[in-house]
Amino acid sequence: MIDDEPTSEESTNEEPAKEKPFRRRQRYRGTHPRNFNEKYKELSSSPDPETIAKLIGAGKTPAGQHRPILVAETLEFLAPQSGERGADVTFGHGGHSEMLLTGLQPGGQLLALDVDALQLPLTEERLRGLGFGTDTLIVRRCNFAGLAGMLPQVGWYDGVDFVLADLGLSSMQIDNPARGFSYKYDGPLDMRMNPERGLSAQDWLRRCRFDKLVRVLIDGSDEPLAEQIAAVIVELSSKERINTTGQLRLAIESALPEDITDAGRRSTFARVFQAIRIAVNEEFSALDTFLRRLPDCLLPGGRVAILSFHSGEDRRVKHHFRDGFRSGVYREISPDVIRPTGQEIRDNSRSASAKMRWAIRS
Repeated sequence: MIDDEPTSEESTNEEPAKEKPFRRRQRYRGTHPRNFNEKYKELSSSPDPETIAKLIGAGKTPAGQHRPILVAETLEFLAPQSGERGADVTFGHGGHSEMLLTGLQPGGQLLALDVDALQLPLTEERLRGLGFGTDTLIVRRCNFAGLAGMLPQVGWYDGVDFVLADLGLSSMQIDNPARGFSYKYDGPLDMRMNPERGLSAQDWLRRCRFDKLVRVLIDGSDEPLAEQIAAVIVELSSKERINTTGQLRLAIESALPEDITDAGRRSTFARVFQAIRIAVNEEFSALDTFLRRLPDCLLPGGRVAILSFHSGEDRRVKHHFRDGFRSGVYREISPDVIRPTGQEIRDNSRSASAKMRWAIRS
C-alpha cells in the first residue's frame, strides 16, 4: 500500500469535499420575451460573463452598461497631471472620469456634474468603491450649463485646468424603456434627463404647434421628412393618442413613404426621437450657455474637449472655437474634427456618430 494513501478508517473520518452548488442559467418566458429585464440576460442579478463577453466581442454594448467613447483621444489631449483640477461636466457612467482621476493622482481633484437624478448616485457609488474619496472626486447634481456657477461654490474661483463635456446620452438612459429615450421598446414617453423637472415628451408634444415641431425636427436632426412627420404627430397628439414610445413610433411610421427601406425607417425613428429629446431638455440652449461662459471657467492654458453626436451640436462647438480663436480667447483649436477609429466603431457601434473638438485657452 502506498504510504500516503489513507486507510479505510482514516477515510471515514475525513469530511467529504463540498461540491459547488449547481446554478441553473436563468430562463425566460417564451422564445422572444417582451419584458426589458427578461429580454437581456446581462441585466440579471448574476449576469453570465460569457454573454457579456460575446456582446462586447460583437461590437455591442450590453444592456444597462456603458462604454466610454474616444477615451484614448480624450486623455491624450486633456493630459491630466498630478495636482491639477479638472471638470467632467457630463458625469454619466463615469468612464471618462475614472481615467481622468487616475491621471490626476496624487493631489489632483475632479469636479463631476450631471443633471440625471437617477444615474448620478449610482455612478458616484461606483467610483467611491474604486477608492476615489471626497477629497479627490467632488460630485454635484447640476446641468453642464451651470459649470461657471458651480466653480465658486466648491471654492475654485480661478477656474480649472481642463474641462470635458460628452454631450451624448449614456447607454443606461438609452437602454431603459422607462426613460422613454429609445424607439426600440415600448415605454412611457418621457425623455427628460431630469425626470423631476419640466414637461415630459408626451406633454411637450401635446402643446407643440406644427410649425414649431417642423423647426425642431430640422434643427435637431436634419430630418428630410419633417413636415410630413410633424403633421401626423401634431394631429395625433392633439387627440391624446401619443402617450408611449411605441405610439410615437407608429405615428412616425404612418408618415413614411411605402418604398422606404428598413434601414431608412430605423434612421428616421432615431432622428425624430433625437430631435424631440433635444427640444424637451432644451439641450441647444444649455449648450449655448455652456459655451458662452466656458472661457471664464478655464485657467490660462486650460484645455477643453467636447464630444458631440449630431450636426446641430457640432456646428455650435465648431463656431464657438473658431470665433474664440480669431478673437484671441483660445490660442489653439483642433484643426479638424476627431472621429473614432474604424476599430473603435467595430468594437462599439454606438461610437460611430461621435465627433470631438478641442481648444486651449490663451
